[in-house]
Amino acid sequence: MTAGGSNMPPAAATKLGCAPPDGGWGWAVVFGAFISIGFSYAFPKSLTIYFKEIQEYFSVSYSEIAWLSSVMLASMYAGGPVSSILVNRFGSRPVVMVGGLMVSAGMVLASFGTTIMHLYLCVGVIGGFGLALNLQPALTIIGTYFQVKRPMANGLAMAGSPVILFTLAPLNQFLFDSFGWRGSFLILGSIVLNCCVAGALMRPVHRNAKPKSGTEPQRNGAPAEEAAEQSADLLTGERQDGSERHGCLSKFIDVSLFKHRGFLIYLVGNVVMFFGFFAPVVFMAPYAKHQGVDEYSAAFLLSIFALVDMFMRPATGFIGNSKWIRPRIQYFFSFAVSFNGACHLLCPLLPGYAGLVVYAVIFGLAFGMVCALLFEVLMDLVGAHRFSSAVGLVTIIECAPVLLGPPISGALVDIYGEYKSMYYACGVFMLVPGIFFFIMHYFNYKRLDEEKKQSVAVDMRTCEEAVKLSRAHGADG
Repeated sequence: MTAGGSNMPPAAATKLGCAPPDGGWGWAVVFGAFISIGFSYAFPKSLTIYFKEIQEYFSVSYSEIAWLSSVMLASMYAGGPVSSILVNRFGSRPVVMVGGLMVSAGMVLASFGTTIMHLYLCVGVIGGFGLALNLQPALTIIGTYFQVKRPMANGLAMAGSPVILFTLAPLNQFLFDSFGWRGSFLILGSIVLNCCVAGALMRPVHRNAKPKSGTEPQRNGAPAEEAAEQSADLLTGERQDGSERHGCLSKFIDVSLFKHRGFLIYLVGNVVMFFGFFAPVVFMAPYAKHQGVDEYSAAFLLSIFALVDMFMRPATGFIGNSKWIRPRIQYFFSFAVSFNGACHLLCPLLPGYAGLVVYAVIFGLAFGMVCALLFEVLMDLVGAHRFSSAVGLVTIIECAPVLLGPPISGALVDIYGEYKSMYYACGVFMLVPGIFFFIMHYFNYKRLDEEKKQSVAVDMRTCEEAVKLSRAHGADG
């Protein structure tokens, strides 16, 4: 398969040596992934409801309180490669269950915290690493159960984040009013144990599973799909040979991806993008309170955002899988990133609570588009056979902007005493990589088309020479 091509080799076919069932118990696995992915992405965002009160309790700055969600998200991203190795060794089920226990333990310990550093350690490091053990296995196991219906399964599983955020945002406000932040953290520690239930659903796929008749993928024709699959098998074999030559590191991570043109475009753009990706969500409720909005109305903004995001993710998956978008899906992702940037630049210009509601709706649309496409476009660039290594490399590198983004935004609030500069900065951090993606993928697609034409020309010349040689042997005979 060529990088960025429209054909994607099936994930399971190159890893399992058997066809995934594309249904059956797989839908229970999707439900488990729905819960696991949902808590992984929604939990750090939902905790922002407590930020203002914790900030006043410990007498810390906006920047210091922003580090709490940053450390949690960065730990989740940094733990990605470790989670992948554990999944390869033990399977998804025990890893997710241990992750749920870790998040629960972190929240319970944080409820007894006496300093902000205590919260950094318990909620940020322990809780964040526990979320990493929830996220990576859920993304991996869906590919082992689904091939034909994988876009649908991924779309449904990724919708877990906004659904759980939509539920947790008002619940956290209720818990805070009833029990304070310490009691709320203790109760949240028990709620996240549902991740253990989700992990219990993720039983390993049956190795002798057979594909359903008539369900072979026909995205761009069967011959092209078969060619892509054979290409994936060949490349997988090459990577395995390279693993034997390059030692232990290559057995876990395919470092040759740093020579891959499409992967480098994705990585550079995403590193810049993530400086402004999470901060607007983290500061949405505090910004509303700063505008004089009451606590419940501020929490309701997160619910509106999550509701729109919830429907936008599967919708984006279906749109991206269409015959019009799929061959050039990188442009769709570029538009989604640029749309986010424009949304943040317009936020400070929208007046009153009605303006904040409009922003929450538009931001939910833009955010849902990016989240739905984030992993799909990476697989489109590198192929399913290298996707696991690509995710590990991307997450470990992205943990730096994920860690620094919200604190930098919080520092802007501390310096200027208002939130407009923070939203302008996040808008620039999103708009610039969006334009970068448009430009670079234009040249990448152009280069890929040229390489494809050259490859076809070489094949034709080879065939012609083979025919001539065969005729010459026939004449001699």
